[in-house]
Order: sequence, then C-alpha cells, then structure tokens
Amino acid sequence: MSAMTTSRTAPGSGSSARGTVFGETMLGTLRLDDEPRTRRVRLDLTVSADRIIRPLGTTEARATGRVRITGWADDPSAAGELEISPLARRRIRYRVTFTADGRRLTLDGWKSVTLRRPLTSMTVLPYTLYEDGARIGTGTLRFPLGTQLLPFLAGFRFPRREEPATFLTPRWRGEPGRADGFDRHLDEAERILRVATQPLDVLGSNGRIALTGARRLGWQAAPLRRNAPGCQGSCQCVVGCPTGAKQSVQLSVLPDACSAGARIVTEARVERIIVDTDRPGGPRAAGVRVRREEDGGFEILAPLVVVAAGALQSPPLLRRSGLGRHPRLGRNLSVHPATSVAGRFAAPVTAWEGVLQSVGVEQHHAEGILIEATATPPGMGSFILPGLGAELRHELDSADRLATLGAMIADRPSGRVLGRHRTLPHYQLHPRDAGRLMRAVRAMGRLLFAAGAEEVLTGVPRAPRVHSLTELEAVLARTRARELHLSAYHPTGTVAAGANPQHFPTDPLGRLRGVHGVLITDASVLPSCPQVNPQLTIMAASLAITEAHLGVSR
Repeated sequence: MSAMTTSRTAPGSGSSARGTVFGETMLGTLRLDDEPRTRRVRLDLTVSADRIIRPLGTTEARATGRVRITGWADDPSAAGELEISPLARRRIRYRVTFTADGRRLTLDGWKSVTLRRPLTSMTVLPYTLYEDGARIGTGTLRFPLGTQLLPFLAGFRFPRREEPATFLTPRWRGEPGRADGFDRHLDEAERILRVATQPLDVLGSNGRIALTGARRLGWQAAPLRRNAPGCQGSCQCVVGCPTGAKQSVQLSVLPDACSAGARIVTEARVERIIVDTDRPGGPRAAGVRVRREEDGGFEILAPLVVVAAGALQSPPLLRRSGLGRHPRLGRNLSVHPATSVAGRFAAPVTAWEGVLQSVGVEQHHAEGILIEATATPPGMGSFILPGLGAELRHELDSADRLATLGAMIADRPSGRVLGRHRTLPHYQLHPRDAGRLMRAVRAMGRLLFAAGAEEVLTGVPRAPRVHSLTELEAVLARTRARELHLSAYHPTGTVAAGANPQHFPTDPLGRLRGVHGVLITDASVLPSCPQVNPQLTIMAASLAITEAHLGVSR
C-alpha cells in the first residue's frame, strides 16, 4: 500500500440516500455428492443494500443470517452477497458462505425470473454447494408464499444512509460528501499525473493471479489506474523508477512550478512560521524561519505561508510556531492500517517482475477494505516470510513461487500526533477496524486458494501456513488482529478542515483558524479517511484551496 499508486474511487454526490433492508426465509433440501440421502435445509437471511432496489437495474446487496442443515450444520454467522436483477438479467443470484462440521462452504445459485410467472419464479432457488471451489452437492430452496409473503413484505425497510462510494470520503462541512466542484479538481490532478489504467501486458503474474482468483469467485477486480504511462513492469517503484515512467513530482509538478518562477530550497528545515502579532485584525503570518547546515539558516518573508509538511509533521510545526492552541490540532489521525498474505503456487510466479501494485479488488470496498495485488523484491516489502535461519533460507529459495496480496482499511480516526520538536504519533486500532483486518485476511486467503494456491502464508506467527480454507478459518477463529503483522500508510486528518470552529482547526477553505495568511494543503487537512490511496484527494484538495484563496472560479 505504498504511496506510489494513484488509484481513485470517486466520492459520491454528497447527499445521503435510502437503502433497502429485508428479511427472507427459504426451506428446501440438499443432496451431497457422496451421500445417498437428502438433508433438509433452512436459510434465514437479512439482506441489506445501499440503495433502493431497482427492478429495471442491478442491485448489489449484502446478506447475513443462519444456515441450518439437518444433522450437519447450524451456522448463525453465515454471510454473503446477492445480485438482485429481476428484469435486467432476469435473475436473483445468491452466494452465501457458512461453516458445516468445521468446513467452509459456499451456497451459490440463482432464481431465474420469468415474465410469464414472475412471482412464482422468484420463489425457487436451485443451488450448488462448493468447498474450496469444488462442487460437493446440489439442492433447491423455496420461499413459502403461503406463510411468509405477508411477513416478507411487511419487513421491508428503507433506512437513510450514504451512497457506498461516499463511505469515509472527506467531509468538508460536517456532512457526508465533499466540496462543490471537487470532481473537477480530481480530473485536473489526474491530468497532471497522466493517470491511466495499467495495460494487461505488463501486469506480471502476481496481478494476473489476483484477476484469476477474483474471476473464479465472481468478485469485482481490475488493473489499477496509475500515474506511470509507458510502465515497463520493472517493479522498482519503492526505490525510484529506472525508466522514468513514474510521474513523480520532479517530472509532473516541479518543472511547472519552476517555469512559473518558483525557487526550490533543498536540505532545509522550517523551524517555525513567523507570526506578526501586532497587525490590525489579529495575528498574521509573515514568513518562515529556516535552518540549513551550510549557512546556519535564514528567514523567508512572505504574507502567505502554505503548510504542507504532512499529517505527522504539520502539527509539531504549528506548535513550534505558537499556532497549536486549537484543542483538536494533532487529533483525528488515520493511518490506513494494512496487512498482507502470500500464496505459494506450483509454477513460478516471480512476483517482482511486473507492476508493483497492479490489481485492485473492489469486492469489499463498501466495507472500507481495499485489496491489492502488490509485490516487491524480497526484503523490500512489508510481508514477512516465516522462520529463521535454515527455514527462512528455504523460504527465500522458493520466493519466486509466491504471489502476494495486501489489504488496507479505511480506518476510523483513532490516533493523534504529539510533540513540538519531535513527532510522537499515538494510535490505537479501533475494534471495528480490527474486525475488518481479520475479514481482509480471510478474503485474501480465499482469493489465493481460488486462484490455485497450494498453501497460504498467513502472517500469523503461530500458524504461518495453511493449506485450505477450512484450515484458514480455524486459524483466524483463534487469532486477534494484534497478532497479525500490521503496517500503516497515508496518515491523514491531523489539521482537519470543517465548518465547526470547535471541532476543526482549519476552516472549509483550508485557512488555519486563529491566524491570517496560513493555508493547510497536505494530507492533514482531510477531515476523514479516504478509502483509497489519498494522493489524488490531497492534490485535488490543494487545488480547491488555492482556487478559493485566489478567488478563482470556473
């Protein structure tokens, strides 16, 4: 989850919408392929969609509930997805995963909707039962019209909620959504960085494995959009692109700044913002004091100071400058907690040949979980191979057969940045996000096994290897998030912008409260955690703040 990829998930319209919630009970039978007898089945589901169900379109929904199979299973924690498309595709598809006798199974089937008998056809669900992608049985479930129709209809609810794409996107005025015209600024940032979808021919085996697993599971996945036109798949993003394809700032931004008259001062540290406290109308920025080894330092005088030291460094800088009095300064820290797993395959993968971050898996994005196919040369990434000494050497000798996935969580702001001269981050993982990390490990393991992995390296020290989904489920059932190997990326939110002066150190136009002439234009200004790498969001926010300051409108 490095800061190299410029993937973008567009935030939503900024207004809340109605969702749909309903319950459904179906009864039926199951015949396992290795059994002569038929078992009775009951499925009780609660279905939740983030929009009003559209009969003429397709609606994706989440399902939770209970699966009971006579003499074999009673799982109250079943979960899955529905694709509700009664007219557009003439089907309602169900995929529900549950545990039976310690085995992780998936019920997959759909109701085929006919125009001649629309109501009756929507009551019959033929299905197939799978374990680790292999069929183990078939059956049929039926919705009992005579006893369940009225409770079914009466149970429909339409709660107000945010659009899925707005979950955890910046909240500029204390409400879901974003500043007016933000799409335009995102488009401009993409133009500057030359963002485009990564071609398939340079993805590499690691990305292709992720696409294969997602396709077999029916999950949404696609090559990431990146700021690397002409990428040759050298997988060296973390140390610098050897071909110059990566549109880093020295290629995409600084040349334009220099053409406009900017002067770049290197190897210099800003000690403090100079503030004139005697100006009529209140304190005003007058420049910055800079320390540099070669000449001892100097002052740069200017009526406007743009702070862009990052979410970890901006709060200490403001405190050193006497501008840290707001009670929320340094709070509201999000860090995109992340973890990773690897799958071992029979054939060589050589994951470090291809694009470093190649494919995004969007299936769980509405839950704030983004999975990416990401790989680095051994020793340069966050994934830790198991073992020490000879065991570790053996792992390294066969590292070319590993495919790696990473997942990051759009976390609740659960940290703060302390300190004036030294940065002291403090972060406590929220229980909700701990659960998301565990779900992310489960999903990554499931994807790798679906793609054909012989074993999955879990990142859990006491159970580093599993060879089936059932074994993975057993390991995760007795594992807490604190036992995972975690990393953190993209800190945001510590000088957040918002309309309420009591809650936000910065106003909606990026102006630091309590002083004139200080703009905040880095990740610290984002009031909540984006679901994706925030590079485009930060650049777009900076453009919006700059336009507002200059009084420019288009």
